[in-house]
Amino acid sequence: MDRKTNYRWVICGMLFFAVVVNYMDRQVLSLTWKDFIATEFHWSDSDYGTITGLFSLVYAVGMLFAGRFIDYLGTKRGYVTAIAVWSTGACLHAFCGILTCGIVSGDWVFSFLGARRHLLALQGTADFTLMITTISVWMFIVARAVLSIGESGNFPCAIKAVSEYFPKKDRGFATGIFNSGAQIGALIAPFTIPLIARRFGWETAFLVIGALGYIWLFCWIAVYRRPSENPRMNAAELAYIEQDAEEEAEKEAAAKAAGNAAAAKAGEAHISPFKAFTFRQTWAVVVGRFLPDSVWWFLLFWAPAFISEVYGYSSDTPQGMFGIFIIYLISMLSLAGSYLPTWFINHGNVNPYQGRMRGMLIFALFPLLGCLVMPAGSISMWFPVIIIGIMAAAHQSWSANVYNVVSDMFPKTVVATVTGAAGLASGLGCFIFNKGAGLLFDYTEAIKMQFFGFGGKQAGYMIVFLIASVAYLLSWCVMKLLVPKYKLVQL
Repeated sequence: MDRKTNYRWVICGMLFFAVVVNYMDRQVLSLTWKDFIATEFHWSDSDYGTITGLFSLVYAVGMLFAGRFIDYLGTKRGYVTAIAVWSTGACLHAFCGILTCGIVSGDWVFSFLGARRHLLALQGTADFTLMITTISVWMFIVARAVLSIGESGNFPCAIKAVSEYFPKKDRGFATGIFNSGAQIGALIAPFTIPLIARRFGWETAFLVIGALGYIWLFCWIAVYRRPSENPRMNAAELAYIEQDAEEEAEKEAAAKAAGNAAAAKAGEAHISPFKAFTFRQTWAVVVGRFLPDSVWWFLLFWAPAFISEVYGYSSDTPQGMFGIFIIYLISMLSLAGSYLPTWFINHGNVNPYQGRMRGMLIFALFPLLGCLVMPAGSISMWFPVIIIGIMAAAHQSWSANVYNVVSDMFPKTVVATVTGAAGLASGLGCFIFNKGAGLLFDYTEAIKMQFFGFGGKQAGYMIVFLIASVAYLLSWCVMKLLVPKYKLVQL
């Protein structure tokens, strides 16, 4: 028998680069708003919280329908559509200043620098300042909405591709690899985006990073085929990928024996996003993503502002750049962590769900260090940087496996739909968390609130990190209550 090819890892590599681009697109705003954009448009923390919160809300609604849409289109066409939309949305951010200038003044200046100078000249009165702030916020909300609609298809597409190209026992590790693209994107971002913004303007940063998505799109069209139709892989690799088919065939045979024709066709079934919520397994994933994803997005969107406001290092200073870099460098440990459940499955004689839940319990313990972020920061900035990095690594390890709870217990034909439905919880949680954080920071700063020895905005950060520290352990406990044992879904 021929030695099996390894083309499945080429597909995994493409998914990895898609996530790199995805997270760089998300990072552009977080790395530019505090030091470049906010000063031009007079944004408060609440304004930024509104923009990031509504991004999450639109993302949530998009996730609800994106999975079903991708199951209908298929993995290849679904990914092409998703990345084309989000790359367009990323580029649209660059024109928010020009649009704001034209709407506020009625004078259309079709250059980034010209629009910026014109806006500065208009900021002599409170009325114009309020108009500039309000309109610019709404322009960014629209651009973020387009970005989020496209990005809502990223993980349903990626998880569907993994379910097509990897057997169940390898999916957690494969997901961990492509999911680590988030950290790589975040590692590259602080050394590129602020420097582009400082040298060429924040608008150029959005355009350059957005253009990367179009490059990936053409590569994906060239390399992706369904496994059974892919001439670049041999029969040995195809047999390895389809090793779970026997289990699925047994399930179908059992359904036929019971006279249940609908269940017998589970491998061909499709369900609506709303139908997905009738299963306890879906709710387990909902719980596994609601709070944990909120913590991750808070770290992604607010870490540069945290370093800038609490320690005084803007995103384009060496300390600011290295602070963000170290956070995501540490988070790369998740690549090893994501393999832990696979090790339990292969060596512990347990089913995929049991192996994932064992690993996720371990991952849930590390974020408890979050309660030390602010106290340790009184010694040195680098202590909270390290702790936040550990929290990020724990999240990515958790995330890589909570996604695969879906593919473990649902037929392949509905994986993207269920993943998208569960993504609704993620987006709603992120909206609440980010908008709430922005309001909290403005409030604690305004009243000079004292909490655990910290005053003003630092008191707000203390509250948020305390919530973040217990989010994962609480989520794991509820998941275990909802689905105590491994149970395949019968459609």
